[in-house]
Amino acid sequence: MQQLEIDGGVRLEGRIDASGAKNAALPLIAAALLTEEPLRLSNVPRLQDVATMLKLLGGLGASVEDEGHGCVAVRAIDIPNQRAPYELVKTMRASFLVLGPLLARFGAAEVSLPGGCAIGARPVDQHLKGLEAMGAEIEVQEGYVTARCDGRLQGATVVFDMVTHTGTENLLMAATLADGTTVLENAAREPEVVDLADCLRAMGAKITGDGTATITIEGVPTLGGAAHRVIADRVEVGTYLVAAAATRGSVRIDGARPGTLEAVCAKLRETGATVEEGEDWISVDMPHRPAAVDIRTAPHPGFPTDMQAQFLALNAIAEGTARVTETIFENRFMHVQEINRLGAHIDFEGGNTAIVHGVEELHGAPLMATDLRASSSLVIAGLAATGTTLVDRIYHIDRGYERLEDKLRALGAIVRRLK
Repeated sequence: MQQLEIDGGVRLEGRIDASGAKNAALPLIAAALLTEEPLRLSNVPRLQDVATMLKLLGGLGASVEDEGHGCVAVRAIDIPNQRAPYELVKTMRASFLVLGPLLARFGAAEVSLPGGCAIGARPVDQHLKGLEAMGAEIEVQEGYVTARCDGRLQGATVVFDMVTHTGTENLLMAATLADGTTVLENAAREPEVVDLADCLRAMGAKITGDGTATITIEGVPTLGGAAHRVIADRVEVGTYLVAAAATRGSVRIDGARPGTLEAVCAKLRETGATVEEGEDWISVDMPHRPAAVDIRTAPHPGFPTDMQAQFLALNAIAEGTARVTETIFENRFMHVQEINRLGAHIDFEGGNTAIVHGVEELHGAPLMATDLRASSSLVIAGLAATGTTLVDRIYHIDRGYERLEDKLRALGAIVRRLK
């Protein structure tokens, strides 16, 4: 099993490019099932999750071509196999996004209940509730969701009981081929949802309101092919900005989209960092020890849950005490005990709040990653610590960070991948 060895205490400095967003690329790949014409995606990150989604579509019968330089072409002329197997879906929750497109275009789908990071239950009931409102017949048995509809799905008004990112995307895709108008209320507002809507519009879909809590989709009989560029990964960008602040460094990320990181940049400024933004870049300069900042996660445009672990690591070496509250997932503090192994002082206050008492110095130690974003927090803590930190189970990192050690080395970090 591969490990990441980090010799910490080195100030990060320099410029790197942002990668395409994993959480945008995955639903975009699933959207290829909505048309028989080619969907060409550029700025696609080379990540394990992306490879899994492409493998899933290939297994369903789609043609998948890697055109190089981050470009992928997917064509689903016919999908004779409408079953998404447990072997693939268990490794990545986003695989469940094939359910809506398969059902909308072919009238049937059989998809395993999803897996992915162990950060909470993350039920799919909102997906199923919405599809049933659109006329689908759904059964859940032996770990699989079987969905069918007689003819086209029907437009409906769906009010989500909670804001759900993947639920919004699944129903958004399904509704593009439904008969009539679908309205999604309490919809997710994330930039990745907007990016999906932009691509679907390029394919001929009629969508308004994306980026707000109410999305309206007027169904069309068919969609066509399109070419679309995946947006920059705001979580990756935020992670490197936090790493710069934690090491008292100065880093610029090119190819970023500042408008997608307003909550993160605001919190970095609270730590005392100088944050500058251009049309397609963000920079952070932190010449002194950061100040502790309270964090409370919330659906977009609030503070993103996928940045909670990184800021917790930053708070571990900050001046003062911070309260970090997780409101999205009920099991997303598994990184705390690992960061404490470096000499941090983090306590729990109830099940969803951590109290971080900043210490002046962390010290390298062996650590074990437990999920994708937790793994990046361990890397940040290791970069800030003195001595050597060894992060085990870094396959989690490879699910969401493209060429992480290469980018860190470009910023001056001393990082090695061990096999």
